[in-house]
Amino acid sequence: MKLRLTPRETSFYDLFAEQADHLVVGAGILTELLGATGPGAGAERAKIADRMRAAEHACDDTTHKIYNTLNSSFITPFDREDIYALASTLDDVMDEMEEAVDLVNLYGIQTLPAGVADQVDTLVRAAELTAEAMRRLRGMKDLSEYWIEVNRLENAGDQSYRKLLAHLFSGEYDALTVMKLKEVVDSLEAAADAFEHVANTVESIVVKES
Repeated sequence: MKLRLTPRETSFYDLFAEQADHLVVGAGILTELLGATGPGAGAERAKIADRMRAAEHACDDTTHKIYNTLNSSFITPFDREDIYALASTLDDVMDEMEEAVDLVNLYGIQTLPAGVADQVDTLVRAAELTAEAMRRLRGMKDLSEYWIEVNRLENAGDQSYRKLLAHLFSGEYDALTVMKLKEVVDSLEAAADAFEHVANTVESIVVKES
Protein backbone atom coordinates (compact mmCIF):
# COMPACT_ATOMS: atom_id res chain seq x y z
CA MET A 1 0.00 0.00 0.00
CA LYS A 2 1.29 3.47 -0.85
CA LEU A 3 2.39 5.57 2.14
CA ARG A 4 0.56 8.87 2.45
CA LEU A 5 1.37 11.44 5.12
CA THR A 6 -1.32 14.00 4.33
CA PRO A 7 -5.07 13.95 5.07
CA ARG A 8 -7.36 12.81 2.29
CA GLU A 9 -10.96 13.58 1.39
CA THR A 10 -12.71 10.29 2.19
CA SER A 11 -16.32 11.27 1.50
CA PHE A 12 -15.84 9.88 -2.01
CA TYR A 13 -16.39 6.38 -0.68
CA ASP A 14 -19.77 7.28 0.78
CA LEU A 15 -20.75 9.01 -2.45
CA PHE A 16 -19.77 6.02 -4.58
CA ALA A 17 -21.90 3.81 -2.32
CA GLU A 18 -24.75 6.30 -2.73
CA GLN A 19 -24.39 6.16 -6.51
CA ALA A 20 -24.49 2.37 -6.47
CA ASP A 21 -27.62 2.41 -4.30
CA HIS A 22 -29.33 4.47 -6.98
CA LEU A 23 -28.46 1.72 -9.47
CA VAL A 24 -30.09 -0.89 -7.25
CA VAL A 25 -33.23 1.25 -7.23
CA GLY A 26 -33.09 1.62 -11.01
CA ALA A 27 -32.68 -2.11 -11.58
CA GLY A 28 -35.65 -2.74 -9.30
CA ILE A 29 -37.76 -0.36 -11.35
CA LEU A 30 -36.79 -2.33 -14.45
CA THR A 31 -38.25 -5.48 -12.90
CA GLU A 32 -41.50 -3.60 -12.33
CA LEU A 33 -41.52 -2.67 -16.00
CA LEU A 34 -41.56 -6.34 -16.97
CA GLY A 35 -44.92 -6.74 -15.28
CA ALA A 36 -46.38 -3.54 -16.72
CA THR A 37 -46.95 -4.61 -20.31
CA GLY A 38 -50.03 -5.56 -22.25
CA PRO A 39 -53.18 -3.63 -23.17
CA GLY A 40 -54.24 -1.05 -20.62
CA ALA A 41 -50.83 -0.83 -18.94
CA GLY A 42 -49.95 2.57 -20.40
CA ALA A 43 -50.73 4.53 -17.23
CA GLU A 44 -48.65 2.17 -15.11
CA ARG A 45 -45.74 2.38 -17.55
CA ALA A 46 -45.90 6.19 -17.40
CA LYS A 47 -45.68 6.11 -13.59
CA ILE A 48 -42.73 3.70 -13.77
CA ALA A 49 -41.00 5.98 -16.27
CA ASP A 50 -41.53 8.94 -13.92
CA ARG A 51 -40.01 7.01 -11.02
CA MET A 52 -37.05 5.93 -13.12
CA ARG A 53 -36.53 9.51 -14.24
CA ALA A 54 -36.50 10.60 -10.59
CA ALA A 55 -33.96 7.88 -9.78
CA GLU A 56 -31.79 9.01 -12.68
CA HIS A 57 -31.92 12.62 -11.47
CA ALA A 58 -30.94 11.49 -7.96
CA CYS A 59 -28.00 9.60 -9.42
CA ASP A 60 -27.00 12.69 -11.40
CA ASP A 61 -27.07 14.73 -8.21
CA THR A 62 -24.72 12.30 -6.49
CA THR A 63 -22.44 12.28 -9.53
CA HIS A 64 -22.21 16.07 -9.43
CA LYS A 65 -21.45 15.93 -5.70
CA ILE A 66 -18.47 13.72 -6.53
CA TYR A 67 -17.28 16.08 -9.25
CA ASN A 68 -17.66 19.10 -6.96
CA THR A 69 -15.82 17.34 -4.13
CA LEU A 70 -13.10 16.36 -6.55
CA ASN A 71 -12.70 19.95 -7.73
CA SER A 72 -12.46 21.26 -4.17
CA SER A 73 -10.14 18.57 -2.77
CA PHE A 74 -6.39 18.98 -2.69
CA ILE A 75 -5.67 15.42 -1.58
CA THR A 76 -7.78 12.51 -2.87
CA PRO A 77 -7.87 8.87 -1.72
CA PHE A 78 -6.73 7.67 -5.16
CA ASP A 79 -5.95 9.18 -8.55
CA ARG A 80 -8.26 11.99 -9.66
CA GLU A 81 -8.77 10.52 -13.12
CA ASP A 82 -9.89 7.24 -11.56
CA ILE A 83 -12.37 9.00 -9.28
CA TYR A 84 -13.82 10.79 -12.29
CA ALA A 85 -13.90 7.59 -14.36
CA LEU A 86 -15.65 5.59 -11.64
CA ALA A 87 -18.28 8.28 -11.04
CA SER A 88 -18.84 8.65 -14.77
CA THR A 89 -19.25 4.93 -15.48
CA LEU A 90 -21.63 4.47 -12.54
CA ASP A 91 -23.71 7.32 -13.94
CA ASP A 92 -23.64 5.74 -17.40
CA VAL A 93 -25.36 2.62 -16.05
CA MET A 94 -28.29 4.64 -14.75
CA ASP A 95 -28.55 6.63 -17.97
CA GLU A 96 -28.89 3.45 -20.04
CA MET A 97 -31.47 1.89 -17.71
CA GLU A 98 -33.50 5.09 -17.71
CA GLU A 99 -33.36 5.21 -21.50
CA ALA A 100 -34.74 1.67 -21.79
CA VAL A 101 -37.71 2.45 -19.54
CA ASP A 102 -38.38 5.74 -21.30
CA LEU A 103 -38.38 4.07 -24.72
CA VAL A 104 -40.88 1.42 -23.64
CA ASN A 105 -43.15 4.17 -22.39
CA LEU A 106 -42.71 6.53 -25.34
CA TYR A 107 -43.13 3.81 -27.96
CA GLY A 108 -46.15 2.35 -26.19
CA ILE A 109 -44.65 -1.13 -26.30
CA GLN A 110 -47.28 -3.46 -24.89
CA THR A 111 -45.35 -6.73 -24.71
CA LEU A 112 -41.62 -7.29 -24.31
CA PRO A 113 -39.92 -10.45 -25.59
CA ALA A 114 -39.34 -13.07 -22.91
CA GLY A 115 -35.57 -12.69 -23.28
CA VAL A 116 -35.70 -9.15 -21.89
CA ALA A 117 -36.29 -10.70 -18.46
CA ASP A 118 -32.86 -12.34 -18.69
CA GLN A 119 -31.29 -8.97 -19.45
CA VAL A 120 -33.03 -7.39 -16.47
CA ASP A 121 -31.99 -10.26 -14.17
CA THR A 122 -28.39 -9.64 -15.22
CA LEU A 123 -28.69 -5.94 -14.40
CA VAL A 124 -30.31 -6.59 -11.02
CA ARG A 125 -27.50 -8.93 -9.99
CA ALA A 126 -24.81 -6.60 -11.31
CA ALA A 127 -26.36 -3.70 -9.37
CA GLU A 128 -26.38 -5.73 -6.15
CA LEU A 129 -22.75 -6.76 -6.60
CA THR A 130 -21.72 -3.20 -7.41
CA ALA A 131 -23.45 -1.82 -4.32
CA GLU A 132 -21.64 -4.37 -2.16
CA ALA A 133 -18.31 -3.58 -3.83
CA MET A 134 -18.62 0.18 -3.34
CA ARG A 135 -18.95 -0.40 0.40
CA ARG A 136 -15.69 -2.37 0.37
CA LEU A 137 -13.81 0.06 -1.85
CA ARG A 138 -12.38 1.98 1.10
CA GLY A 139 -10.38 -1.06 2.21
CA MET A 140 -9.29 -2.01 -1.32
CA LYS A 141 -9.55 -5.69 -0.34
CA ASP A 142 -11.60 -8.73 -1.33
CA LEU A 143 -12.84 -7.14 -4.55
CA SER A 144 -11.51 -9.55 -7.16
CA GLU A 145 -14.57 -11.80 -6.92
CA TYR A 146 -16.70 -8.75 -7.68
CA TRP A 147 -15.10 -7.83 -10.99
CA ILE A 148 -14.77 -11.48 -12.03
CA GLU A 149 -18.47 -12.11 -11.43
CA VAL A 150 -19.58 -8.89 -13.16
CA ASN A 151 -17.47 -9.82 -16.18
CA ARG A 152 -19.09 -13.27 -16.18
CA LEU A 153 -22.54 -11.69 -15.97
CA GLU A 154 -21.73 -9.38 -18.86
CA ASN A 155 -20.63 -12.33 -21.00
CA ALA A 156 -23.88 -14.14 -20.18
CA GLY A 157 -25.73 -10.93 -21.00
CA ASP A 158 -24.04 -10.83 -24.40
CA GLN A 159 -25.41 -14.29 -25.13
CA SER A 160 -28.91 -13.24 -24.09
CA TYR A 161 -28.63 -10.16 -26.26
CA ARG A 162 -27.62 -12.13 -29.34
CA LYS A 163 -30.49 -14.57 -28.81
CA LEU A 164 -32.86 -11.63 -28.50
CA LEU A 165 -31.62 -10.14 -31.75
CA ALA A 166 -32.10 -13.48 -33.52
CA HIS A 167 -35.64 -13.62 -32.14
CA LEU A 168 -36.42 -10.07 -33.20
CA PHE A 169 -35.29 -10.74 -36.77
CA SER A 170 -37.02 -14.13 -36.99
CA GLY A 171 -40.00 -12.69 -38.86
CA GLU A 172 -42.36 -12.80 -35.89
CA TYR A 173 -42.51 -8.99 -35.68
CA ASP A 174 -43.23 -6.30 -38.24
CA ALA A 175 -40.35 -4.01 -39.18
CA LEU A 176 -41.47 -1.05 -37.05
CA THR A 177 -41.87 -3.21 -33.94
CA VAL A 178 -38.42 -4.69 -34.52
CA MET A 179 -36.94 -1.20 -34.60
CA LYS A 180 -38.67 -0.21 -31.36
CA LEU A 181 -37.79 -3.38 -29.47
CA LYS A 182 -34.20 -3.34 -30.69
CA GLU A 183 -33.67 0.13 -29.23
CA VAL A 184 -34.88 -1.13 -25.86
CA VAL A 185 -32.71 -4.25 -25.80
CA ASP A 186 -29.75 -2.19 -27.07
CA SER A 187 -30.13 0.16 -24.09
CA LEU A 188 -30.26 -2.77 -21.67
CA GLU A 189 -27.18 -4.30 -23.28
CA ALA A 190 -25.40 -0.95 -22.98
CA ALA A 191 -26.28 -0.90 -19.26
CA ALA A 192 -24.69 -4.33 -18.83
CA ASP A 193 -21.59 -3.11 -20.68
CA ALA A 194 -21.46 -0.07 -18.40
CA PHE A 195 -21.54 -2.30 -15.32
CA GLU A 196 -18.53 -4.14 -16.74
CA HIS A 197 -16.77 -0.80 -17.27
CA VAL A 198 -17.40 0.00 -13.59
CA ALA A 199 -15.89 -3.34 -12.56
CA ASN A 200 -12.88 -2.82 -14.82
CA THR A 201 -12.35 0.65 -13.35
CA VAL A 202 -12.46 -0.77 -9.82
CA GLU A 203 -9.94 -3.45 -10.80
CA SER A 204 -7.61 -0.79 -12.21
CA ILE A 205 -7.90 1.29 -9.03
CA VAL A 206 -7.17 -1.67 -6.76
CA VAL A 207 -4.14 -2.71 -8.83
CA LYS A 208 -2.73 0.82 -8.72
CA GLU A 209 -3.27 1.15 -4.97
CA SER A 210 -1.91 -2.29 -4.01
